[in-house]
Amino acid sequence: MNSFKNAYSIKDLENISGIKAHTIRIWEKRYNILEPMRTVTNIRYYDFSSIQRLLNITLLHNHGYKISKISQYDSENIPNLVKETITNKTYKNHAITAFKVAMLDFNREAFYKAYDQLLSDKYFSSIFSEVFVPLLNEIGLLWQTGTITAAHEHFIVNLIKQKLAVELENVMQTTEIIHEKVFVLFLPAQETHDLGLKYLTYEIAKNGYQIIYLGENIEIDDLNKITQQIESPIFLTYITNYPSAENVSLYLEKMQQSVLDANTNAELWITGTAFNNLHTDSNTNQTKIFLSMEHIIKSL
Repeated sequence: MNSFKNAYSIKDLENISGIKAHTIRIWEKRYNILEPMRTVTNIRYYDFSSIQRLLNITLLHNHGYKISKISQYDSENIPNLVKETITNKTYKNHAITAFKVAMLDFNREAFYKAYDQLLSDKYFSSIFSEVFVPLLNEIGLLWQTGTITAAHEHFIVNLIKQKLAVELENVMQTTEIIHEKVFVLFLPAQETHDLGLKYLTYEIAKNGYQIIYLGENIEIDDLNKITQQIESPIFLTYITNYPSAENVSLYLEKMQQSVLDANTNAELWITGTAFNNLHTDSNTNQTKIFLSMEHIIKSL
């Protein structure tokens, strides 16, 4: 067995597919949809092909197919049947499933194929908000439950970053700057989750704003130079882990005292999961708290 997870419990199948373990057992016993293997100590487990098959069966079941009917199809025909069910309303579930399968198998080519199929019909903004965001939310839960490893998460996140980098470079080169406002994008010290910030950079550039992208691990004091050089900068940051939720208010106070007070035309736009429990009542004339990336995008 290699360093990657290649044996899954029935609880793992439940976490990945959303189908309860007892339902999976019923489907196995009554319709023989899966054939679990057993260790030398007689413990049931499933391989990657079982995951693939269950995800396809789940998609069909969620779109009206009865398990009794699905069980009559050959294994080779089920993926073709899944393709036939794809519509404008169901493509998101199909795409998320395809990306999860690619992640579990560490299959870069499968990721590219699923992505190219989406891009042939959808704008990148739709792919990111409607597919990648819920996919990443699911992946976070799978990692927390131990169903996948950190290697799985890093694999899929880095592939998404690659595609985002291509789209960002394209929009930066082709979009005319039509606004005087300058957005300064950064992550606070110790915060390293930059995917959300990079996507906001893409959306801001697409809307014709000037951008200064500073990236991760930026101390508050390092921002003072910008307030001296830019007339009315909008500082934008995305907080996931640092500062922690209980220290967010202190961070806002320090930003006000150290940066915003030095330039009364400057603003701070801030979002991220650290603000899930912080009300927008904390907004001031210079500080705006957004509860989601979508709210920021609408404000552009």
